[in-house]
Amino acid sequence: MSAQTEFRTCPKTGLKVHLAAEKLIKANAVVAIVFLAIGGLFGLLVALTRWPAVHLLPDNLFYLALTAHGADVLLFWILFFEMALLYFCSAILLNCRLAMPKLGWVGFWLMIVGALLANIAVLQGNSSVMFTSYVPMQAAPHFYLGLILFAVGALIGCVLFFATLVIAKEEKTYEGSIPLVTFAALTAAIIAIFTIVSGAIILVPTFFWSLGIIQHIDPLVYKLIWWGMGHSSQQINVSAQVGVWYAIAALVLGAKPLSEKVSRMAFLMYILFLQLACAHHLLVEPGLSSEWKIFNTSYAMYLAVLGSMIHGMTVPGAIEAAQRRRGFTNGVFEWLRKAPWGNPAFSGMFISLVLFGFLGGISGVMMGTEQLNIIVHNTLYVPGHFHGTVVAGTTLAFMAITYPVLELIFQKELMFPKLAKWQPYVFGLGVAGISLFMMGAGTLGVARRHWDITFADATLSFEYPPMALAMLGLNGLSAVLAAAGGIMFIMVAVGTVFFGKSLKETSEVQATPEGVAAATSYGSETHLQLPGTIVLISVFFIAFVLYYFINWKYLATVWPMS
Repeated sequence: MSAQTEFRTCPKTGLKVHLAAEKLIKANAVVAIVFLAIGGLFGLLVALTRWPAVHLLPDNLFYLALTAHGADVLLFWILFFEMALLYFCSAILLNCRLAMPKLGWVGFWLMIVGALLANIAVLQGNSSVMFTSYVPMQAAPHFYLGLILFAVGALIGCVLFFATLVIAKEEKTYEGSIPLVTFAALTAAIIAIFTIVSGAIILVPTFFWSLGIIQHIDPLVYKLIWWGMGHSSQQINVSAQVGVWYAIAALVLGAKPLSEKVSRMAFLMYILFLQLACAHHLLVEPGLSSEWKIFNTSYAMYLAVLGSMIHGMTVPGAIEAAQRRRGFTNGVFEWLRKAPWGNPAFSGMFISLVLFGFLGGISGVMMGTEQLNIIVHNTLYVPGHFHGTVVAGTTLAFMAITYPVLELIFQKELMFPKLAKWQPYVFGLGVAGISLFMMGAGTLGVARRHWDITFADATLSFEYPPMALAMLGLNGLSAVLAAAGGIMFIMVAVGTVFFGKSLKETSEVQATPEGVAAATSYGSETHLQLPGTIVLISVFFIAFVLYYFINWKYLATVWPMS
């Protein structure tokens, strides 16, 4: 194949698209959406079972659905999509060829086989060990083998990403430093290496344990190393999700970061400290010293929190600066009122930003504080928190970036544009409700992973407060709403990919040349009069402080002093 036929040039944005990279992006994105649909269905079944008035599934199917839901949405949907993002942020944004595309297909098929093996093991009914698969619970050998193969495939994708960066540098396809969006993907890939290594250290011996070759796995060692993988995998998501925020702000509005150096330093803080957030899962373990727990939760973890706070300030600041450059300068919030709220890429990104900060971020800091952790540890508060991060934050951000990618990579005009316009609002409202009501039920003491909180068949009865039952009912309704938003997204995405009108040289796309230039070059914003962003940040910090100290009040009621 000649150099000219290896690439196509987007007529509207000027991006040079490597055709081999384009095919891998398409394959990974489509498979990701398939697993989102499967995992979302299992999640709806779980929520309807937790709803006492419905209580849909029997106990064995509840734990089966819970295991499949965790694997399909927390691992398979997100990591397949992130592989597509890595290829997009390297080959496409840097205008270069993808390194070793044939090896990329090897990684893709390893991920497919691994994901299918794990799902088969779960559906066979003998691997309902849930997402954490804590020993001494034991799954079928092909469950662990599937996760290992999936991880190897993802590792190949990361290696190809690094190799593509080297090619772009050697062939000088970009000037200066790599773009901030690509730097975010680089952060995600570096964290992914740590994550996959942690998984190999614990899952390979566990696989041999399931075969009977190894006789014993220490539960505390398992939990410690497993969370080096399990929680760090969510830090990959955070890095990729923040990169998506910057990308959409650039593509839609031509927004530049307020300071490239500050934003890159925040990503560096992710690499150095974000994995330490896994400590909050281990704060009640007796085998870990108080010094270790206090250092990780009271000092080191807050450096990672600072990184997220920087992004939470600079992304809306960049949007405000871009809007004011476009003439929306009246008052404090004209820039926000006149933002393109009808564009699902922008609305999905901004809702993701707000929900991640107010729901996932604040609750994460509270839960990561050793003293406060004790009042919500192993309650529904924990999945409520990570639905605020991984679903309201990451999944909604990935949905948002899908809309311009459908036009830029798939070259298709969006089908059902009105459905697409409302989809981020419906899904965002649903997942916000899931997060809030699960955290509310957890604050009232409702245990996580519990099939029947009414204890209907228990020898010793126990009753949660009536408000807890109401919270789970509202959680069920929110799950129905989120499922509707998920179906809307899948209808738009799948309909566009397979039946959308082809966008050729005369068609418009959402991204502009100005926006692409902002996403693919190094440069900071010069307009820094941002009164609206200052007000928004102030509201966030007030909410943060109030919620943080309300929980200290809750803690004080646990151990009353006389």
